[in-house]
Amino acid sequence: MTKIINLRQARKQRDRDAKRAAGDVNAARFGEAKPVREAREAEADRAARILDAHRRDDACEDD
Repeated sequence: MTKIINLRQARKQRDRDAKRAAGDVNAARFGEAKPVREAREAEADRAARILDAHRRDDACEDD
């Protein structure tokens, strides 16, 4: 025998689940503490500076 479901309740539950998933994504993106975010950004800047410092200068090869 099949299980009888209320379509209105199923639709509302599906919408609630979608909103909860979107909220989890936003919490992961914007819920980071300021010191943690600044440390992550500083590390990314440091890595970019190190990479630029080790980059070869190919402009001198034209001489």
